[in-house]
Amino acid sequence: MSFARLASAMTPTCHIGLGLAAVARPGYITLDRAQALGENRSVESLRTRTHELLDAAYAQGVRYFDAARSYGRSEEFLADWLDGDPGRNDVVIGSKWGYTYTANWTTDAEKHEVKDHGLATYERQRAETAELLGDRLDLYQIHSVTPDSPALADKELHARLADAAARGVTVGFSTSGPAQADAVRAALAVTVDGEPLFRTVQSTYNALETSAAPALAEAHAAGLTVIVKEGMANGRLADPHAPDALKAVARETSLGCDAVALALVLRQPWAGVVLSGAATTAQLASNLHAAAVDLDEDQVARLAALAEEPHAYWEHRGQLPWH
Repeated sequence: MSFARLASAMTPTCHIGLGLAAVARPGYITLDRAQALGENRSVESLRTRTHELLDAAYAQGVRYFDAARSYGRSEEFLADWLDGDPGRNDVVIGSKWGYTYTANWTTDAEKHEVKDHGLATYERQRAETAELLGDRLDLYQIHSVTPDSPALADKELHARLADAAARGVTVGFSTSGPAQADAVRAALAVTVDGEPLFRTVQSTYNALETSAAPALAEAHAAGLTVIVKEGMANGRLADPHAPDALKAVARETSLGCDAVALALVLRQPWAGVVLSGAATTAQLASNLHAAAVDLDEDQVARLAALAEEPHAYWEHRGQLPWH
C-alpha cells in the first residue's frame, strides 16, 4: 500500500505523526525521559505503553506511525497493535534500516546502535522488517544519511531499493548532523533508470536547528514528502527546558511550549508530516494541540531568533546522555 495514501487523510491532526524512538526501547536521549517512563521498562511494560500511545494517537486523528530497526522493539510493538485491529486500514506505516539495535534492552550499553548502510545490512534488515510488518509497511527509509554515506553511491543498493519501490513500498531516507542540507541535495540527485529513487525525506528541523530548511523546500518542490523529526529538539523545547522566548509565546497562546514548538514546524509550507516523540498519552495530547496554534508574525520572529549554529546544535545533541 502506498505512502501516498496519507495525502487523502482529512483529520485535523493528519499532518502530525507518532514516532516510536522514545518508547520502544528502555534507553534514549530525550530529556526527562526517566520521569516519563518510570522505573519499570520491561518489554511488556513498554509494549503496553506503546500500544496506549498508538491507541490515543489513532483516536485523535494521527495516521502516520514511524518505527526503525534500531528503535528496540518498535516494529514488533507496532505489528502487535496492527494485528489487534485489522480494521485500521487507513494508517500509514514507516520504518527505517541502517542502524542495528545493540543495547540488549539495557540503558547503560556501551553502544546502543551500530550504523551500516551496506547492501548486506539492507537485505538482512529488510527481511527482519518484512517478518514483522509484512505488507503493512508503506515506507522504508535509509536511517540517518550523511553526505559521506556509502548509500548515496551504491548502485547495487539503489537497484534493490528501486525493486522494492516497484513492488509498492515507498523508498525514502532520513538525515542527521550539521550537513543535513548537503545530504538532502545529494540524495535528490540519486536516480535509477533516469527516475528519482527517493520519494520522502525525514530530517531534523526545529526552532534551534533550521539549517536544512532550504534543502527541504527543494525536496518538497521536487515532489518528495517531507517528514520532520525532533521538532522539540529531544526535549530542549519542552518545559522546563524551553528558552524564555518560547515560554513567553506559549503563555500568549495559553498552550504548552511543546505545542508551540511543533506549530512552528507545521507552519512551514514544505512540512508534510511532523513527528511527535511523546512518551506518555498526556505528552501526546499536548503535542497534538500544535494543530490549533496560530502564531502571528511577531511571535514567529521571536522564535526565529532562537536558531543555533548547526555544528553547535549537533555537538550539544551528541552530548545528551542515554536515559
